[in-house]
Amino acid sequence: MSTDTAVPNPPPMPPSPTLDVAALRAATPGMRHAHHMNAAGAALPSAATLAAVTDHLHLESLLGGYEAAEALADRTERVYRSAARLIGAEPQDIALVDSASTAWQRALGALRLKAGDRVLASPSTYVSSALHLLEMRDSHGIVLEVLPADASGQIDLGALETALREPAALVTIAHVPTSSGLVEPVAAVGALAARAGVPLLLDATQSLGQLPVDVREMRCGIVVATGRKFLRGPRGTGLLYVDPELRAITRPAAPDVRGAQWSSAYQYEVVPGARRYETWESSHALRLGLGTALDEALDLGVALIRDHVTELAERLRAGLSGVPGIRRTDPTAAASGIVTFLREDEDPRQTVRDLRATGFRLTTVPASHGQWDLGRRGLERVARASLHVYNSADDVDALVAALTARERRRRGAGEATSETVSRTASEFPSGATPGSPTPTFTVPGSATPTFIGPEPGPPTPTSTDPEPGSATPTSTGPEPASATGTATVPEPASPGPRTASSSRPTGSADDRADVIVVGAGIHGSSAAWQLAARGASVIHLDRFPAGHTEGSSHGRTRMIRRAYPAEIWDGLVDTAYNAWQELELASGQRLVTTTGGLYARAAGAPGTLRGPGCENVDHARAAELFPGLRLCEGFSAVHDPAAGVIDAQASLTALAALGRAHGVDRRDGCAVLRRRRDGDGVRVDTDQGVLHADRLVVCAGPWTGELLPAFAQPLSVVRIVNLHLGSSRRHLLEPPLLGVFSVDVPDVGLLYGIPAFGGAGVKIGLDHGPPEDPSVSAGPVTGAERDRLLGLASRFLPAADGPVEETITCRYTMAPKNRFAVGRLPGEDRVLMAAACSGHGFKFGPALGAALADLAEGKERPDLDFLSPAAMDITDRPGPGAGA
Repeated sequence: MSTDTAVPNPPPMPPSPTLDVAALRAATPGMRHAHHMNAAGAALPSAATLAAVTDHLHLESLLGGYEAAEALADRTERVYRSAARLIGAEPQDIALVDSASTAWQRALGALRLKAGDRVLASPSTYVSSALHLLEMRDSHGIVLEVLPADASGQIDLGALETALREPAALVTIAHVPTSSGLVEPVAAVGALAARAGVPLLLDATQSLGQLPVDVREMRCGIVVATGRKFLRGPRGTGLLYVDPELRAITRPAAPDVRGAQWSSAYQYEVVPGARRYETWESSHALRLGLGTALDEALDLGVALIRDHVTELAERLRAGLSGVPGIRRTDPTAAASGIVTFLREDEDPRQTVRDLRATGFRLTTVPASHGQWDLGRRGLERVARASLHVYNSADDVDALVAALTARERRRRGAGEATSETVSRTASEFPSGATPGSPTPTFTVPGSATPTFIGPEPGPPTPTSTDPEPGSATPTSTGPEPASATGTATVPEPASPGPRTASSSRPTGSADDRADVIVVGAGIHGSSAAWQLAARGASVIHLDRFPAGHTEGSSHGRTRMIRRAYPAEIWDGLVDTAYNAWQELELASGQRLVTTTGGLYARAAGAPGTLRGPGCENVDHARAAELFPGLRLCEGFSAVHDPAAGVIDAQASLTALAALGRAHGVDRRDGCAVLRRRRDGDGVRVDTDQGVLHADRLVVCAGPWTGELLPAFAQPLSVVRIVNLHLGSSRRHLLEPPLLGVFSVDVPDVGLLYGIPAFGGAGVKIGLDHGPPEDPSVSAGPVTGAERDRLLGLASRFLPAADGPVEETITCRYTMAPKNRFAVGRLPGEDRVLMAAACSGHGFKFGPALGAALADLAEGKERPDLDFLSPAAMDITDRPGPGAGA
């Protein structure tokens, strides 16, 4: 009989806790607008922190400042307790101040340093602290010694130990500098200073909120920190910690009524705690906001925050290492959420400007902010990204992709390949992954496969909408030059020739393709990319040179929104939003920026917009949402929080580059003269020769009726005018103070607008115009057209008081009841079309491109039946003026 005893398996280890980044992003309003990577400058506050500030200001407006402070005195006391808990101190050890620099100055003033006192400073010392020390050297005669750094970039502990063998008055060190991701060995420094009997002043400005700080473990005598960085508090807040033993031998250099009692004519006593360093005048609203931010950090747990931000920073450093032309500038001891880098032969300010224009928020740090660090290392300036709890791996990967794309574009399109454009499986629109087998793509009705390429996947939704009633055009050259100067997607060299099917007619391979796409606006460019990415050989034609301004897709920006007049559009709007996300992944850049939208009309006016997540608001609430938009009493609006701005130029450039990467044969300046059925395919006659294909996709915008005569009568082409306007108060016309909007002005029409964006002024236009012949070049904006829009701007956008920065004309192709025509041409199943988008189609560009690719593959898209060219009499559709 066996005497073995079964040993039970140990219980499974619980999974390591992680942050709920999605929830944190949702609770951070600023994350709707950009990839924010500037926590080391000023992190984005949460909605709760914002509410704490604004709620108290509102209370002050009702009760008065003193009375409101008294009413919430208990909450203010909790701020001291939360700050103390965060750093392992007691509430009486904490002073609340307006900045870390103020805390530093009051602490140094209390030390009463005199001539001959030695101050030992780390190379990581912040600029304001260094300036103060240099001034005290000159005015007080202190002896300032800047300690060297070791090979890792940290303070040289051996040099510090040697320096402490002589009497010293203070050791000061920055836990994390402003100029890199370095983390100093504070506990080791504190131990050496304590052993020598010298107080340690820790600058925790860049660490508190992202790294654990414990004043007892670190042996700190003084700690200074700000609220606006990794604590995510409001600007104008900070804190000061002074050890009780140090307080017993120091007094504030400039006592204030807040921290001292005037006891008799010539005597005063300071209060016992650290509040002796405060002043009476302070913002109670900001302090309450800081308290909310402190509580949020405590609730999350600083250790968890540290793990998250350092993991993201390491991912970013690793990604930057693979970007040609990028040099990381962090020292080897970098272990925080700050990452610094340089692009060769470029001023970091230009790098950051370009990134900002494409939706990334970074900053630069000059040597003048860290001469003992950057100056010592010979760096004039570095670009800095800094990550926080609301950032995700997607943000990091998007930044790396954007830098990669811009570098390859800068070095020349010939260096890029389709492999380098589509770096990850998620970037392949139809689900193909790098290295996967190359399957065949069969054209419906063909006996044998007709073209070879990546495996087609399920229909990919696409999302984006130019502008409600927007006057922005929809057909433009493949790669319009970016008016903001921003770099977008690389333009890889076209791959080698594709394998032609044996079922193909004989003739020049250059004159044959699986699909011919006509029109290089948003819909044609999206369709060409989607088809080529699924393995089709594609010839892409446009009658005008690249970058032309005759159609409907040129211009800087468009609008996207969920607010639509009828539920029948909701599914396609969802698809559109998803499709823009897919395009952003594939291109590696931010193309859609959420700003929120307001769509206003006179109260009682017929018709209105609605949609998922939208709400009706009165003119007063509208003014709170968008202070830059002035609506008078008698107007109401629909608020669409998901609405936003599409970078139209970057989108077209990205689509052109992605198309080329997948082998699209782009032919600009090639006009189609006629088309006809040719056996089992189509023949297209152009002014440069005859082409043959299995399928024809027509996305010809204003020229649809010329190519498809059956649509010449029901469709009409109208002229639309836009202005970009400057401002003396530009911030009022930028997000979040202004988002996308429209106002249905009685007896005038629908005024629509897009906020100042990407360096351009606010954009406005009217959603209607006179008929225009597309065969004649569009003329410039007339004085009357300009004056009409300027009059509306002065009425609804009072801050748009600057010059006209840019004028734009474009064309809408209008269909009955403002609907689209998307699908197979009636009676000709080998001809597909997407046209007559009636001024509100740009947002659907990537989605309709994917739909056209699906239809070309023989797939059905019943979700688009209501837009079928054969169903032009459908009843549920946007009414006039509502469709932007």
